Amino acid sequence: MTPINAVNSRAAHSLAMSDGTASAHRYLPKLVTTLAAGYSPDTLRRDAMAGLTVAILALPLSMAIAVASGVSPDRGIYTAIIGGFLVSALGGSRYQIGGPAGAFIVLVAATVARFGIDGLVLAVLLSGVMLTLIGALRLGALIRYIPHAVAVGFTSGIGVTILASQLKDLAGLKLRDTEPGPILPKLAALAQALPTFSPVALALGAGTAVVILGLRRFRPGWPGMLVAVIGATLVASLLHLPVETIGSRFGGIPHGLPAPQLPAISLERLVALLPTALSFTLLGGLESLLSAKVADGMTGRVHRSNMELVAQGIANVASALFGGISVTGTIARTATNIRAGAQTPVAGMLHAVFLLVFMIIAAPLASYVPLTALAGLLVVVAWNMVERREFASLMTQWRAAIVLLATFGLTLLVDLTAGIMVGCGLAALFWGIARLRSKITRP
Repeated sequence: MTPINAVNSRAAHSLAMSDGTASAHRYLPKLVTTLAAGYSPDTLRRDAMAGLTVAILALPLSMAIAVASGVSPDRGIYTAIIGGFLVSALGGSRYQIGGPAGAFIVLVAATVARFGIDGLVLAVLLSGVMLTLIGALRLGALIRYIPHAVAVGFTSGIGVTILASQLKDLAGLKLRDTEPGPILPKLAALAQALPTFSPVALALGAGTAVVILGLRRFRPGWPGMLVAVIGATLVASLLHLPVETIGSRFGGIPHGLPAPQLPAISLERLVALLPTALSFTLLGGLESLLSAKVADGMTGRVHRSNMELVAQGIANVASALFGGISVTGTIARTATNIRAGAQTPVAGMLHAVFLLVFMIIAAPLASYVPLTALAGLLVVVAWNMVERREFASLMTQWRAAIVLLATFGLTLLVDLTAGIMVGCGLAALFWGIARLRSKITRP
């Protein structure tokens, strides 16, 4: 090897070591790696500020996702505290923030409607075991092969479904029966409830969404979601507006975490919940690795995919034991963590600690939060989930367009699992045909 080549080789090796490429396959939490390299008071200060920033964002968002999922808001906070702490402490990404995610709203709501809260908790626990096994067996790389058109299709489908699920609270509608899960019966039931429409609720919910979007554009450094929800709560309370609140529907939020306990487990229940748990596992793996990949792109580092899946699995098991819902890596909170100056996984751990402090101190105040304000917040989340530019770009390629529309349509009209399975099947079919043609035409 020449001296120049030797220098280049050492430089490449040094770069690989600095960005994490050389250790991407290791089963070692990034927390251990970063602490072993040294941890200064200045690093702690930066991590603490980032953790506080993310906690301020995560507090209203966790409650909103839980309410939209058909469970009480405290379960969303339990998920963010327990899941968020373990994802950061054990995960394969320096910056990943775990917690409840909008992508799971439809799946969680459908599980609660069919199996009840106990069934949901058991499904989350089972999916946690599956995610841990997938990571332990080094199968994390397989999830990365989900076609881009499928990912855009099911994400956009979930976004539209979330938007539809918020129309009831956003407009203050009163349904005679339980709100249907499938989107077409849901829209029909909402149409029948139009005579109960509340202009006050709609104005407050739409105002919340407008404030979030406005602050995001003109004051991006402000915690727009928290400011908007607090503002809506003050307006509703001071003016005594006739809108439903967290307190009127759920009776408030506890001052701390519950004691952990196992859900009722039987072979019959496990078999019945297996397809649901598989859906949680697939979506959780996709969301977590996609979020970690986004973090890599923002920082120039490389995450450990299999270690990340193991951590996500353990976090889901723990969340279930504390009565929480599904945990996954969250793109918006992870990106906020990076922009706020996070240096190590300690930032994510501190975000969970700050959430616990908020819960202990401010639990009584959460009772006054209007549900229409949380619906307005989730309208913004749903709007961001619909990848409009990517959707339009994929529609210009006929094979990708077919995969995209099939995934989107089935996710919207049937369920997430059907959308992903059919989308992946069509993508594999087109890939096989293309390979066969290339072999036939090859001289």
